[in-house]
Amino acid sequence: MLRSDKLKAGKFPVGVDLVRSLVARQFPHYAGLDVQEVESDGWDNWTFRLGDRMKVRLPSAEGYAGQATKEFRWLPMLAPYLPLAVPRPLALGEPYADYPWHWTIYDWMTGEPVRRDNVSDLNTFARDLAGFLKALQRIDSTDGPAAGPHNFFRGGDVIDVYGAEARQAFDRLGDRIEQRTALAVLDAAEAAPFSGVPCWLHGDIAVGNLLVTEGRLSGVIDFGTFGVGDPACDLVIAWLLFGGESRAAFRDAMDADAGCWARARAWALWKAALVLSSGAPTHPDEFSPAEVITALLDDHRALYG
Repeated sequence: MLRSDKLKAGKFPVGVDLVRSLVARQFPHYAGLDVQEVESDGWDNWTFRLGDRMKVRLPSAEGYAGQATKEFRWLPMLAPYLPLAVPRPLALGEPYADYPWHWTIYDWMTGEPVRRDNVSDLNTFARDLAGFLKALQRIDSTDGPAAGPHNFFRGGDVIDVYGAEARQAFDRLGDRIEQRTALAVLDAAEAAPFSGVPCWLHGDIAVGNLLVTEGRLSGVIDFGTFGVGDPACDLVIAWLLFGGESRAAFRDAMDADAGCWARARAWALWKAALVLSSGAPTHPDEFSPAEVITALLDDHRALYG
């Protein structure tokens, strides 16, 4: 995500000098290490290199402020049960006069964000990602954070939380979206509410959060929206990155029931319609919102007519 896009959106401005100052004041043993902006940054946080082996992540707005403490508590507990590398928090920074929220220092993870041209085989990648998600879902979720404002209700009921907003986006799009089928996608999700045991979910499985090393999926980052609940939101990647054989490989490997996929289509359609209707920036290595919508509606028609 471009720094300029984040600043235009009103994100709290964070630069190298502020990070260097925060680190020096709160963790003086790291003072003097070089601080650099990263080439590829996310939306919810500002990320900086700290020396050769660490990074600093700072929430970019109040809505993301609880993510640092949540990750610091839970990631070390989840990591031993996962088949891929995940961020390892090293230190939790405190709010200060010139920065209002908690922030975190992590180990630097090797690998680069996934692109279609740096993956050896997208079908294998899809199966590896499914294996990670299923391992995450199997971890004991007792006392884990339920869906709520801290993760924008990922894991909650997609229709209760975002159904009205999805319909408003459809209205703004007008004839740019096939209204009857789009509404039928929401109806199908509403008819299949989650009734399983709440499990761990990442909440933002997207291209920028999946790392590749030597052509294979090697790590998953940015757990700011993770929590416990319905895992359907983690299946949205099926339409953002995968298509054809790789989408089928992901679907087969996940082995989720029809209701879960119905809710996943609603999650994906809500976000794609919202982004398309607002003109918000998108990741260049994901399918465009218009392409995602076309694929979703085609999938629904193939299943329901």
